[in-house]
Parts: sequence; structure tokens; C-alpha cells
Amino acid sequence: MTRGPTLPAHRLPHLPRPLDAFNAAPAAEARALLLHCLHSLRWSDRIADHRPYPDLESLLAAADEAAYDLSPGDLSEALAGESLPDLPEGTYSAAHMALSAAHAAYEARFGHAFVIYAGDVHPDEALDRILEGIRSRLTNDPEEERVIAAEELRRLARSRLAATLRGAGPCPSAAPPRGATSHNAPAVGK
Repeated sequence: MTRGPTLPAHRLPHLPRPLDAFNAAPAAEARALLLHCLHSLRWSDRIADHRPYPDLESLLAAADEAAYDLSPGDLSEALAGESLPDLPEGTYSAAHMALSAAHAAYEARFGHAFVIYAGDVHPDEALDRILEGIRSRLTNDPEEERVIAAEELRRLARSRLAATLRGAGPCPSAAPPRGATSHNAPAVGK
């Protein structure tokens, strides 16, 4: 029995990486993916318009740079797409109520959803970190809080883009409709 030729390991066919697909995607598709991760049209446009990116770090650096240039309106648009982070499975209802109350107080004071990057926190500690963050940031003046929220949003966006463009699936950032609060939204910062 004769077997057909096989390719040596160094000549295996190249499968496109998610970043390659992003770089080659039509502009509308690239913008849609970015908008899902970033929630800001201008931020998404700036990243899409500078394609192709040679590597993921270049894209993340461009996203960081563009984040620092967001206008107050762009920042408001991005914050409007955010929602409460998920709580770990099995969290007591009292914890849900505490988070809802703290988040309501935060939204009433600052006019937007509370955002915090929790990607470096063990899931069992996430609730404490979120509640501590809301409570401590409630004492900020609005301009100081806007700067902190923008930095947390930048960190969240960086994490979402990295996960998506490393092939981990779509941006884990879908938010409920504006004004809705859900404890079942995808985990922020994951």
C-alpha cells in the first residue's frame, strides 16, 4: 500500500490567527467587533482605521493610546455600554442586594455604570473588591471619578480585546440595554 506525500512539520499549512482575520476583515466587520468590545464608535473607528497591526501588542498599544484621547462624549458612550459585573455562582441574595444598592448610589452620583477591572482578582474575592471599589469611589468628586472610570474602562477594553484576538471567542462584554442592570451580564474584566 502506498501512502501519499506528507508535509514536513515546518511546512504545515498556515491557519489564520484571529488577529490576521481581524486585519483582513472588511472595515464594517472590524468596527463591529471593536464596538462590541469598546462601546465607543470613535474609539472603535480609530483602531479599525489603523489596521493592519503586526501583532496583538501593537493593537493593544493603539487601543490604549486612543483611550487617552476619548472626549467626554466618547467616554460617556463607552460607559453607557457597561453593566454590573457578574457575581460568582452561588452568591447569596444579600450580596446581590448590597451590590445593587451600592451600584444605584454610584449611578445616582456619577450618572454612569460603575466599572472596575477585576481580571487580576480571584472570583471568590470579586464581590468584596467590587463593593470596596464602589464604596471608596463614591467619595470622589465627579472629575476625579471620571478619570478613574476612564482608566478602568481602558483596562477592561484591553482585556476584552486581548481575549478576543487571542482566539478566546467574542468580546465578553455584552451589556443589557441602557438603563438595565443585570447580575447575569458577562463578567467584567474577564
